[in-house]
Amino acid sequence: MHEDPQIALRTLVAALERHLDTCLSKRPGSDQEIEEAYGQVADAFEKYEDLLEESFGEFLPIVSEEE
Repeated sequence: MHEDPQIALRTLVAALERHLDTCLSKRPGSDQEIEEAYGQVADAFEKYEDLLEESFGEFLPIVSEEE
């Protein structure tokens, strides 16, 4: 089953919005919610880029820190 890049893009945008929301409500010190949101952004980014490559042979002009 082929996944839709548009859905992956919406997931990435939602992950970025969640990350911003957690940053806005950050408490002093380590914040587990921000770490989780960061991981969600990284996963969604990777998924979206994989689907762009698979569907269109294209890549984003952004490099993930985990690459």
